[in-house]
Amino acid sequence: MEKNTPRQIGLKDVHIALLTSDGPAGTVYEEPIKIGRAITAKITPNVTSEAVYSDDSMEDELKAPPVIDVEIEQSALTLQERALILGKSYKNGELVENANDTPPKLALLFRSEKSNSTAAKPVHRYCVYYKGIFSEIEDEFETKGEKISPKSTKIKGKFYTREYDGNWRMMIDSDDESADQSKINNFFNLVPEPSTVPEAPEGE
Repeated sequence: MEKNTPRQIGLKDVHIALLTSDGPAGTVYEEPIKIGRAITAKITPNVTSEAVYSDDSMEDELKAPPVIDVEIEQSALTLQERALILGKSYKNGELVENANDTPPKLALLFRSEKSNSTAAKPVHRYCVYYKGIFSEIEDEFETKGEKISPKSTKIKGKFYTREYDGNWRMMIDSDDESADQSKINNFFNLVPEPSTVPEAPEGE
């Protein structure tokens, strides 16, 4: 009997980590910070390509680096979290938004429970998106009537490939026997980097 592949059934622990540098020498992030309580996450990679023709046939297909549309729905965000995500001023309990505000580049991290998870042995897929910027947040308010209608907060952004290595996402399944469990255990303590593959000695 064919074994069913576990599905994603959850979303939790959304974190962001400010990106301080990205270049030939590598990338540097600040420590990840948990934001709000997660409801949904929609990730849409967009890849554009251009066909190149010669001698009456397609010679090649040139692809541009992907741009990833990200939409995260949170139960709510504090004013301090909004300031951090969007590069706003927060001081003395006041969020001040200015025309010259510049959203910071950051990484996005979260985990999603899988359908083969149990109380005794939780199983998650861990995801990190390495470089992106979030846009302004749309706010919605509604008067309280006989039925209360609580509002959630949606943040939208675009993520890109890193200059350092071209990576834009890494995912790890905690039930994969080959996965680095120490990396999973510390996933939200620092932005995890892909494992390096040792180069084969010359002559092999």
